[in-house]
Amino acid sequence: MAEVEVPCFFLCPISLQMMRDPVTLPTGITYDRESIERWISSGKSATCPATNQPLPSLDLTPNHTLRRLIQAWCAANAANGVDRIPVPQISILLDESRRSPEQLLASLRRLREIAAGSDADRQCLEASGVVEFLASLISGVELECGQEEALGILCSLQISEHRDLVGLISFDSLTAILLRGSHQSRAHAAILLSSMISSAAPSQLVGFTSDHYRQIVNVLTDRTSKQATKSTLQLLVDLCPLGRNRVKAAKAGAAAALVDLLLEEEDRRTCEMALIVLDKLCGCAEGRAGLVGHGAGIAVVSKKVLRVSPAASDRAVRILQKVTRFSPTAAVLREMLQVGAVAKLCLVLQVDCGVKEKRRAKEILRIHGGVWRNSPCWSSQFLRPYPSSSRTDR
Repeated sequence: MAEVEVPCFFLCPISLQMMRDPVTLPTGITYDRESIERWISSGKSATCPATNQPLPSLDLTPNHTLRRLIQAWCAANAANGVDRIPVPQISILLDESRRSPEQLLASLRRLREIAAGSDADRQCLEASGVVEFLASLISGVELECGQEEALGILCSLQISEHRDLVGLISFDSLTAILLRGSHQSRAHAAILLSSMISSAAPSQLVGFTSDHYRQIVNVLTDRTSKQATKSTLQLLVDLCPLGRNRVKAAKAGAAAALVDLLLEEEDRRTCEMALIVLDKLCGCAEGRAGLVGHGAGIAVVSKKVLRVSPAASDRAVRILQKVTRFSPTAAVLREMLQVGAVAKLCLVLQVDCGVKEKRRAKEILRIHGGVWRNSPCWSSQFLRPYPSSSRTDR
């Protein structure tokens, strides 16, 4: 180590040793965490050691960029006997967290800082038993100290696919958070539920109550983040194939929430997922009622035809087919003509799109042609049988 000259900006101004866990004070000066915490805890002075400026706060901001530079420099000089700077000792943090609620929160904040670092740091966290520790906090019967922090950290970790979170966190714990948690914790609970649902047993999926669906819809309506929105949509995609779940979701107002989302959302994948869920909900009378009962329901679905992606167009036509097949009231058929849904279906037959999509559009037009015959977009060709084709549907 003595043969290698350490860059001066890697040295702590207090200890003059290479920093292992660099943190920055509000004054902008970076120190090694151990050294500056010892300085602050001594109580001798509430000033910055290097500048002697008063400290407006004692917040220590991790300097992830500098730590990565130090780690990269150590790796490059490993042949010269330089040891790699490790992630701060996680086992110590876990031990300290058990001392008091205040220490628990302090340890969780440190774990969150580490989780915000590199992929290597997150992998070290997962390998150290942190996942099990966080899961134990989340699985408490009551909302306890540190649970929201634990949810946030667990959502930020890149949990390996082989990890079975279902065996660590109960659905009851997460659904309880959906019912009683804060705005942010409900979003995190939805993200975790979405990641766990694929390995859940059907009996667990049926156990979601109407209250749970109302809270899931609230997360969708809150739009806390794009990740929370997509995770909630995926959660509904996984839950709604079951008939009873569709009814519960529809009664919770999911159809109206999805229409509102489609009115504002431009992201392709989000629109596709919203249409998938809406298509599943339209498989029950309650879901169709929720769609046609929304003033913009038919309009926004028809608007997405041929505008987002082939997958979105196919789902939108499927939704219109279900509505016109099972809920073809005079008001619905008149609205479809007024908002341009009929014109869109006519256009589907004239452009390059999937065969099944064309067949569905033609079926709708043929069945209800008597109502729409006076439309300027109407053509007698819609009454002819659809030609067979060997082309596969996209």
